[in-house]
Amino acid sequence: MPRLQPIALESAQGKQRELLDAAKKKLGKHINIIATMANSPAVLEAYLGFSAALGHSKLPAKAREAVAMRIGEKNHCQYCVSAHTAIGKMVGFTEEETVKVRQGEAADPTVQAVLDLADAIAQTKGFISDDQFNAAKAAGLSDEEIAEVVGLVALNYFTNFFNHVAGTEVDFPEVELLEEVA
Repeated sequence: MPRLQPIALESAQGKQRELLDAAKKKLGKHINIIATMANSPAVLEAYLGFSAALGHSKLPAKAREAVAMRIGEKNHCQYCVSAHTAIGKMVGFTEEETVKVRQGEAADPTVQAVLDLADAIAQTKGFISDDQFNAAKAAGLSDEEIAEVVGLVALNYFTNFFNHVAGTEVDFPEVELLEEVA
Protein backbone atom coordinates (compact mmCIF):
# COMPACT_ATOMS: atom_id res chain seq x y z
CA MET A 1 0.00 0.00 0.00
CA PRO A 2 1.48 3.33 -1.02
CA ARG A 3 2.35 5.79 1.74
CA LEU A 4 2.62 8.65 -0.74
CA GLN A 5 -0.26 8.66 -3.19
CA PRO A 6 0.49 8.91 -6.91
CA ILE A 7 -0.83 12.06 -8.54
CA ALA A 8 -3.47 11.34 -11.16
CA LEU A 9 -2.66 13.03 -14.45
CA GLU A 10 -6.15 14.51 -14.70
CA SER A 11 -5.90 16.19 -11.28
CA ALA A 12 -2.39 17.61 -11.72
CA GLN A 13 -1.98 21.34 -12.26
CA GLY A 14 0.75 23.83 -13.09
CA LYS A 15 4.34 22.56 -12.94
CA GLN A 16 3.11 19.17 -11.72
CA ARG A 17 0.95 18.75 -14.84
CA GLU A 18 3.69 20.02 -17.16
CA LEU A 19 6.20 17.49 -15.80
CA LEU A 20 3.73 14.61 -15.82
CA ASP A 21 2.68 15.36 -19.40
CA ALA A 22 6.33 15.50 -20.53
CA ALA A 23 7.15 12.21 -18.77
CA LYS A 24 4.09 10.48 -20.24
CA LYS A 25 4.99 11.71 -23.72
CA LYS A 26 8.54 10.36 -23.35
CA LEU A 27 7.61 7.03 -21.71
CA GLY A 28 4.33 6.43 -23.49
CA LYS A 29 2.48 5.92 -20.21
CA HIS A 30 1.92 7.34 -16.74
CA ILE A 31 3.99 5.20 -14.34
CA ASN A 32 3.75 5.09 -10.56
CA ILE A 33 7.24 6.28 -9.63
CA ILE A 34 6.78 9.41 -11.76
CA ALA A 35 3.22 9.95 -10.52
CA THR A 36 4.37 9.59 -6.91
CA MET A 37 7.38 11.86 -7.31
CA ALA A 38 4.94 14.46 -8.65
CA ASN A 39 3.90 15.10 -5.06
CA SER A 40 6.90 17.42 -5.22
CA PRO A 41 7.47 19.00 -8.63
CA ALA A 42 11.02 19.82 -7.45
CA VAL A 43 11.75 16.13 -6.78
CA LEU A 44 10.21 15.02 -10.06
CA GLU A 45 12.07 17.68 -12.03
CA ALA A 46 15.36 16.68 -10.37
CA TYR A 47 14.77 12.99 -11.16
CA LEU A 48 13.75 13.62 -14.76
CA GLY A 49 16.74 15.88 -15.37
CA PHE A 50 19.26 13.52 -13.75
CA SER A 51 17.81 10.51 -15.56
CA ALA A 52 17.69 12.28 -18.93
CA ALA A 53 21.28 13.50 -18.60
CA LEU A 54 22.56 10.01 -17.81
CA GLY A 55 20.53 8.67 -20.72
CA HIS A 56 23.07 10.51 -22.91
CA SER A 57 25.93 8.76 -21.15
CA LYS A 58 28.85 7.26 -23.03
CA LEU A 59 28.03 3.96 -21.31
CA PRO A 60 25.83 1.64 -23.36
CA ALA A 61 22.20 1.11 -22.36
CA LYS A 62 22.95 -2.44 -21.18
CA ALA A 63 25.58 -1.15 -18.75
CA ARG A 64 23.22 1.54 -17.44
CA GLU A 65 20.41 -0.96 -16.92
CA ALA A 66 22.83 -3.42 -15.30
CA VAL A 67 23.71 -0.80 -12.67
CA ALA A 68 20.01 -0.10 -12.06
CA MET A 69 19.20 -3.79 -11.62
CA ARG A 70 22.23 -4.47 -9.41
CA ILE A 71 21.81 -1.44 -7.14
CA GLY A 72 18.06 -2.06 -6.93
CA GLU A 73 18.73 -5.64 -5.88
CA LYS A 74 21.37 -4.59 -3.32
CA ASN A 75 18.90 -2.09 -1.85
CA HIS A 76 15.95 -4.52 -1.99
CA CYS A 77 13.90 -2.17 -4.16
CA GLN A 78 11.07 -4.28 -5.61
CA TYR A 79 9.88 -1.41 -7.83
CA CYS A 80 13.26 -0.67 -9.40
CA VAL A 81 14.27 -4.30 -9.86
CA SER A 82 10.96 -4.99 -11.59
CA ALA A 83 11.10 -1.85 -13.76
CA HIS A 84 14.74 -2.22 -14.77
CA THR A 85 14.44 -5.95 -15.43
CA ALA A 86 11.68 -5.12 -17.93
CA ILE A 87 13.78 -2.34 -19.45
CA GLY A 88 16.88 -4.56 -19.39
CA LYS A 89 15.05 -7.09 -21.54
CA MET A 90 14.12 -4.28 -23.93
CA VAL A 91 17.81 -3.39 -24.37
CA GLY A 92 18.84 -6.98 -25.04
CA PHE A 93 19.29 -8.92 -21.80
CA THR A 94 17.74 -12.37 -21.58
CA GLU A 95 15.79 -13.42 -18.49
CA GLU A 96 18.78 -15.48 -17.32
CA GLU A 97 21.16 -12.56 -17.87
CA THR A 98 18.97 -10.23 -15.78
CA VAL A 99 19.27 -12.65 -12.84
CA LYS A 100 23.04 -12.90 -13.28
CA VAL A 101 23.37 -9.11 -13.47
CA ARG A 102 21.34 -8.75 -10.27
CA GLN A 103 23.91 -11.11 -8.71
CA GLY A 104 26.76 -8.93 -10.03
CA GLU A 105 27.77 -11.05 -13.03
CA ALA A 106 27.81 -10.14 -16.72
CA ALA A 107 29.16 -11.91 -19.80
CA ASP A 108 30.17 -8.62 -21.45
CA PRO A 109 33.52 -7.40 -20.05
CA THR A 110 32.51 -3.72 -20.13
CA VAL A 111 29.26 -4.41 -18.30
CA GLN A 112 31.20 -6.51 -15.77
CA ALA A 113 33.68 -3.68 -15.18
CA VAL A 114 30.77 -1.27 -14.66
CA LEU A 115 29.08 -3.68 -12.23
CA ASP A 116 32.32 -4.21 -10.31
CA LEU A 117 32.82 -0.46 -9.96
CA ALA A 118 29.17 0.12 -9.01
CA ASP A 119 29.46 -2.59 -6.35
CA ALA A 120 32.65 -1.04 -4.99
CA ILE A 121 31.06 2.41 -4.84
CA ALA A 122 27.97 1.03 -3.08
CA GLN A 123 29.96 -1.08 -0.61
CA THR A 124 32.37 1.70 0.33
CA LYS A 125 29.91 4.61 0.14
CA GLY A 126 32.16 6.04 -2.54
CA PHE A 127 35.44 5.60 -0.68
CA ILE A 128 36.81 3.13 -3.20
CA SER A 129 40.41 2.06 -2.89
CA ASP A 130 43.15 2.86 -5.38
CA ASP A 131 43.08 -0.83 -6.32
CA GLN A 132 39.35 -0.67 -7.10
CA PHE A 133 39.81 2.51 -9.13
CA ASN A 134 42.80 1.04 -10.98
CA ALA A 135 40.85 -2.16 -11.69
CA ALA A 136 38.16 -0.08 -13.41
CA LYS A 137 40.80 1.70 -15.49
CA ALA A 138 42.55 -1.60 -16.32
CA ALA A 139 39.19 -3.03 -17.45
CA GLY A 140 39.02 -0.19 -19.99
CA LEU A 141 36.71 2.31 -18.33
CA SER A 142 37.56 5.91 -19.18
CA ASP A 143 37.43 8.80 -16.72
CA GLU A 144 34.14 9.82 -18.33
CA GLU A 145 32.66 6.35 -17.84
CA ILE A 146 33.87 6.15 -14.22
CA ALA A 147 32.19 9.48 -13.51
CA GLU A 148 29.01 8.17 -15.15
CA VAL A 149 29.02 5.03 -12.99
CA VAL A 150 29.14 7.29 -9.91
CA GLY A 151 26.15 9.20 -11.30
CA LEU A 152 24.23 6.01 -12.04
CA VAL A 153 24.83 4.63 -8.56
CA ALA A 154 23.64 7.92 -7.03
CA LEU A 155 20.56 8.08 -9.28
CA ASN A 156 19.58 4.53 -8.40
CA TYR A 157 20.07 5.06 -4.67
CA PHE A 158 17.77 8.07 -5.00
CA THR A 159 15.01 6.09 -6.74
CA ASN A 160 15.43 3.07 -4.45
CA PHE A 161 15.19 5.20 -1.32
CA PHE A 162 12.29 7.19 -2.73
CA ASN A 163 10.35 3.99 -3.43
CA HIS A 164 11.09 2.61 0.05
CA VAL A 165 9.75 5.75 1.72
CA ALA A 166 6.80 6.22 -0.65
CA GLY A 167 5.78 2.56 -0.85
CA THR A 168 5.47 2.95 -4.62
CA GLU A 169 3.19 0.29 -6.08
CA VAL A 170 4.90 -1.84 -8.74
CA ASP A 171 3.30 -1.28 -12.15
CA PHE A 172 5.72 -3.42 -14.17
CA PRO A 173 5.81 -7.21 -14.34
CA GLU A 174 6.85 -7.97 -10.77
CA VAL A 175 10.22 -9.63 -10.26
CA GLU A 176 10.96 -11.45 -7.04
CA LEU A 177 14.03 -10.20 -5.21
CA LEU A 178 16.87 -12.66 -4.79
CA GLU A 179 17.33 -14.38 -1.44
CA GLU A 180 20.90 -13.24 -0.95
CA VAL A 181 22.80 -10.42 -2.54
CA ALA A 182 26.59 -10.46 -2.60
